[in-house]
Amino acid sequence: MADLIFTTLLLLLSILSPLVFFIFSITRNPSSTKKTPISYPVLGSIFEILKNKHRRVQWVSEILTSTPNLTFTLHRPFGYRQVFTANAANVQHILKSHFHNYPKGDVFRATLRDFLGDSIFNADGDNWKFLRQISSHQFNTKSLRRFVENVVDSELSDRLVPILRAAATGESVVLDLQDILQRFAFDNICKIAFGYDPAYLVPSLPETEFASVFDDSLRFVSERFNSNIPFIWKIKRALSIGSEKNLKISVGRVREFALQIVREKKQELKEKSSLESEDFLSKFLSSGHSDEGFVTDVVISFILAGRDTTSAALTWFFWLISNHPEVENEILKEITEINPEEKIYDEVKNMVYTHASLCESMRLYPPVPLSTKSALNDDVLPDGTAVKKGTRISYHPYAMGRVEEVWGEDWAEFRPERWLEWEEKWRFVGRDPFTYPVFQAGPRICLGKEMAFLQMKRVVAGVLRRFRVVPAVETMEPVYVSDFTSKMKGGFFVKIQDRVVHP
Repeated sequence: MADLIFTTLLLLLSILSPLVFFIFSITRNPSSTKKTPISYPVLGSIFEILKNKHRRVQWVSEILTSTPNLTFTLHRPFGYRQVFTANAANVQHILKSHFHNYPKGDVFRATLRDFLGDSIFNADGDNWKFLRQISSHQFNTKSLRRFVENVVDSELSDRLVPILRAAATGESVVLDLQDILQRFAFDNICKIAFGYDPAYLVPSLPETEFASVFDDSLRFVSERFNSNIPFIWKIKRALSIGSEKNLKISVGRVREFALQIVREKKQELKEKSSLESEDFLSKFLSSGHSDEGFVTDVVISFILAGRDTTSAALTWFFWLISNHPEVENEILKEITEINPEEKIYDEVKNMVYTHASLCESMRLYPPVPLSTKSALNDDVLPDGTAVKKGTRISYHPYAMGRVEEVWGEDWAEFRPERWLEWEEKWRFVGRDPFTYPVFQAGPRICLGKEMAFLQMKRVVAGVLRRFRVVPAVETMEPVYVSDFTSKMKGGFFVKIQDRVVHP
């Protein structure tokens, strides 16, 4: 059936080719700049879109940073439009001052519902407010301290460090650090959110069906988002063919895994009514939220948030410092000056230079390169861009980290000092969240922001005080790719070298 549809589309294309050629010959969008893609009637900018489909994030970023107001409208076929912006004033308008007019929207929710259901990442209005309120309880100071001291540190000392040490003592051992960090993050989020240990990061580095189908689900959902003709994926879903058939299978397996976690936790709470579980799922179920479908949505959303974002940030961080020994030396200096009597929670909070280095890494390689909203009503952005009701509008953190007017002529350089001031010691100087919306901003600012930094800094300290991370290929130029979250294409293969002699 899929082949039949593909053949039919090719036939239609051959019939339309003369018309396309005619349009090419006589019609051009007079408002197009050198960088802005040319838009044709009916077809929009489909040719430029297809030409750049394997580097979509970089392509949009190049367009944005070449426009005077850091905003442009991409015309897709059949009149579909999407506004992209890297303008901080526009971002503040969307995420804060006119927050009510820019929800996720029906298109966004419909695109993600098969995967995320009605979880917080796919909710608007009162449902979002409710989920936001109950989720926020997990991210108070006590919870963060418990997370770092009990979960991250045990996973670090009992699993990550031994695997890296074994690699350091072996001859010509090469690890995919991106895979290792994803396993580490997956174990962590499952433990703190569900009280469940998947033991994904163990010496054998087992292949797991769940990790595979989760990645497949993200890839297929991303294809939906980037579809040039959105109704095509809906037709494929209705006919259960191609990528939509595969998405259905993958999501089904993901939801089976999540549902199993929910049911096991419900049984555990039933058998041990006096059990004082601190994980999020136990608190959620104990508060009376027992609908399995809804709770399963919550489980999947937490795995998505905790598994891919921090691991992506750390992957790019370790690659950047491997090419900047002066930064690595400053971080090592900070690590060695840590008071051994300090609690782990306080230790990582005081790692100012490391914090700046992580911010700088995520400026260049944000874990989520863009975020999309939908206009509830007609509006005009601060830069004068008109937005029609129902238009998708995406702000672009990847492009925003490359705006010369904001970051200077040296924006392409990895320089943590741009986040610091020296006052007898380093003092962190942050940017407003609308200029640097890596963790979103406004009412929907990421609840797990502090947790993410604490986890990342603990990993950085735990790894760098013991090892050097060296790319297996010295001259590698990694490629930034993104499905739902970003990755390093093909993985990040490294050799581990001992920094000190262990007894």
